[in-house]
Amino acid sequence: MPRSSYFYQTCPTCGRSLQVRVEYLGREVICRHCRGRLVASDADEVDASACDSEILERANHLLSTAEVQVRNPG
Repeated sequence: MPRSSYFYQTCPTCGRSLQVRVEYLGREVICRHCRGRLVASDADEVDASACDSEILERANHLLSTAEVQVRNPG
């Protein structure tokens, strides 16, 4: 009998930690505690994409600052 793999996700409605099967990633699930609806997503993936966007935003800022300095030296 195969075992299921799980990850934990916080319900955005009630804040409780939910044990979600990996098979449900990307699908809408219902919290057993409050009946709130959420899309199952792995927190590590969400954090990585947020980190990537922050890095990209910072890089764009530095590039625009460098362009201004090249145009207006001194």
